Amino acid sequence: MSDINPVVRLAEARTEPFAKGELYRSRDARLGALMGLTSLGCCYSEVPAGKSGCPFHNHHAEDEMFVILEGEGVYRFGEQRYPFRAGDVLAAPAGGLETAHQIINTGETPLRYLAISSMADLEICEYPDSGKFLARAKGADGKAGFRRIRVSDGDIDYWDGEPGAE
Repeated sequence: MSDINPVVRLAEARTEPFAKGELYRSRDARLGALMGLTSLGCCYSEVPAGKSGCPFHNHHAEDEMFVILEGEGVYRFGEQRYPFRAGDVLAAPAGGLETAHQIINTGETPLRYLAISSMADLEICEYPDSGKFLARAKGADGKAGFRRIRVSDGDIDYWDGEPGAE
């Protein structure tokens, strides 16, 4: 139990930088694991002006909630866009494309927020803009397990490629 930190000060949280292409930038601290949480995810994120921390996506099993601490932006949710600012709470319930979501910092200062999730053991995540999906399952140890990202370029028959099913 000595690795568990039940109190974390956000101002002192050790953030890791992330960057991909021109749009995606953030500094993130995975607080849930640090605090000993196994079924509830919590991440502190800082996103620079004009950037986003992740692509537009939806979860089929996990619920997410975002608590906006500082800054402002646009919440892309389904086919809608919602302006938000510090003090707002954004919901991303599990579901299909109608619950796809993305946070974009449209302000001139860094956007700071907490991302809280239900941490499902099995998850399918879709990325509507790129046509990808992610399939993930926690391993028996609750950590490492199955994780694959693929392009959804059409359905195949259940028996395709199975020996003896020709």
